[in-house]
Amino acid sequence: MINIILVVIQLAVTSVVGIYFFKQLRKEKKPSQDKRAGGGKEMEKLQKMRAVRLSEPLSERVRPATFADIIGQQDGIKALKILLNGPNPQHVLIYGPPGVGKTCAARLALEVAKLSRETPFLPDAPFIEVDATAVRFDERSIADPLLGSVHDPIYQGAGPLGVAGVPQPKPGAVSKAHGGVLFLDEIGELHPTQMNKLLKVLEDRKVMFDSAYYNPDDTAVPKYIHEIFKKGMPADFRLVGATTRGPENIPPALRSRCMEIYFRALEPAEISQIAKGAAVRAGFRMEEEQCALIGKYAACGRDAVNIVQMAAGLAQSEDRFVITSEDIEWVADSSHYSPRPDQIAQRDNQVGCVHGLAVYGASQGAVMEIEAVTMLGTGKVTVTGIVDEEELGGEGHRMRRKSTARGSAENVATLLRRMGYASTVTDLHINFPGGAPVDGPSAGVAMAVAACSALTGVAADGTTAMTGEVSVRGEIKPVGGVPAKIEAAERAGLSRVLIPRANWQERFRDMGIDVVPVDRLETALNMMLGLSDVKAAHENKILPMEPLVAKGMD
Repeated sequence: MINIILVVIQLAVTSVVGIYFFKQLRKEKKPSQDKRAGGGKEMEKLQKMRAVRLSEPLSERVRPATFADIIGQQDGIKALKILLNGPNPQHVLIYGPPGVGKTCAARLALEVAKLSRETPFLPDAPFIEVDATAVRFDERSIADPLLGSVHDPIYQGAGPLGVAGVPQPKPGAVSKAHGGVLFLDEIGELHPTQMNKLLKVLEDRKVMFDSAYYNPDDTAVPKYIHEIFKKGMPADFRLVGATTRGPENIPPALRSRCMEIYFRALEPAEISQIAKGAAVRAGFRMEEEQCALIGKYAACGRDAVNIVQMAAGLAQSEDRFVITSEDIEWVADSSHYSPRPDQIAQRDNQVGCVHGLAVYGASQGAVMEIEAVTMLGTGKVTVTGIVDEEELGGEGHRMRRKSTARGSAENVATLLRRMGYASTVTDLHINFPGGAPVDGPSAGVAMAVAACSALTGVAADGTTAMTGEVSVRGEIKPVGGVPAKIEAAERAGLSRVLIPRANWQERFRDMGIDVVPVDRLETALNMMLGLSDVKAAHENKILPMEPLVAKGMD
């Protein structure tokens, strides 16, 4: 009897407990149903948002779809295709100003590489684009969209594996680009720690993860996670990094692992071509005069498209489909676009005035005027214009030194005195007009010719530009940026360029300007001033200084 009573009591307790837990389960189900209902509303809201689309911006409509659409970068595109095509594609760094087609060229180069006969890229090789300025860096490695991270169980939202205490590796862009190309825009802005980690990935072709929560003996950990922690996440890709910085601002360790190519700044005529295409795609008519006007104001293709879009909006507001010069000038004024100066050089022969050559920005060549005058004095040499001082050293140890352009002027003065072109009663003033910063020794030969012209009164050849460093012994030393300088002289309408013989390349024979290599200052002086016709008192010597100064001052 007692046993029966105990059984009845146990059944009653079990029933009560069962009913309680059943009710609790029903309560838990109701919120989940509410969540599902809420999720449905959110999905409906998301679909409505996707159904709303604005018109496509003009900048997207004119984005290059083929290599032919990328204006003015034939050499850079050729180099890029060579480096990515074939059985051994290379890591690449692309230098160049913004808005000249670096990203589009890299994307198209991968598509071309997939079609090459011995390429390691598969037909579905990915192109992963990452902006280094927007990559979030976390010193705790909680999140790293570039290299990847581990989602430890302690983090909110770790999921079923996290509840079971399993750390979960999350792939970054380097692993998503496995088998393809990782395009890292503005790579020069990458955090130094990430840069060092990226270099390790380039070497190992994999990403190694670590977690204090990983137990290699835990059988609850899935096999693939064991594999990742033991052997790493695959990251065998080709890096294409683009930057608007100069090579000197990129870590040497990265540069040594990459091939380097350069996209140049666009010329006004090329920007005009981009503007014309943008106007056509926008449905507006624009004459060559207006296209050329945009080329005068815009610094790159993106600027040209923006000017066209704003000018088209102005015309449309007045029910016109023709963009006028007034529209473009209004846009340029309201948006504060500054006109680029014309690079047409004056070709007249002048005393004390010569054409020098310089490189600025992203390997852009420019013709600069250098002028010199003499006056009675004490043999002093003065250099004016924006002649920079140089700052050397890193953080915590910096030093400033006199500009190498000023040092080059002193070399020139010493050399001219040795050659008999100067005296202790004549002051020499060399000036770099125009407001462009000047630095480096490459203006040495031009300063020497301008100074000698002023001292002798002999007019310098106005159809010739020159570049080169001059030593105190009269040797003309090699300098940088010679191809860009030659192109600048050609654009300026000059007919001849004097360059250091050590910079000579056979391809210069096919350029549209006469390129003459020289190795001695005497040769340059004879070619620029015709001093071989000046009667000297002694062989290879200039006449006494006093009459020549008087002639120069007259």
